[in-house]
Amino acid sequence: MNNKSVFGLNENLAAALAYLGTFVTGIIILILEKENKFVRFAALQSTVFFVAMFVVTWIVNWLTWIPILGWIFGVVSALLGLASFIMWIILMIKAYQGQAMKLPILGDICWEQVHK
Repeated sequence: MNNKSVFGLNENLAAALAYLGTFVTGIIILILEKENKFVRFAALQSTVFFVAMFVVTWIVNWLTWIPILGWIFGVVSALLGLASFIMWIILMIKAYQGQAMKLPILGDICWEQVHK
């Protein structure tokens, strides 16, 4: 894949950049990129995944205030943070390699939206 994105960048680099700044760069690239479906998919998946992780992490962090059970949610919060970080790195690497890595459920929804 040596197609260019609207930015004049190689599509692999543009897709990786969609993940770099989590949902912020995802939204910016999704708004600006109109043609390249690979880049649009990466931008949409980045936006949906990181907004979802932000919301879930916020809820779990809020649950840490529950007496006695709060420490369990603290561990879950730490694991979510680690999993998000690992997935962020993997998604950037796969995008840069030109592979559209679809996350379970979210990836399929994003793929369908981009390919309508």
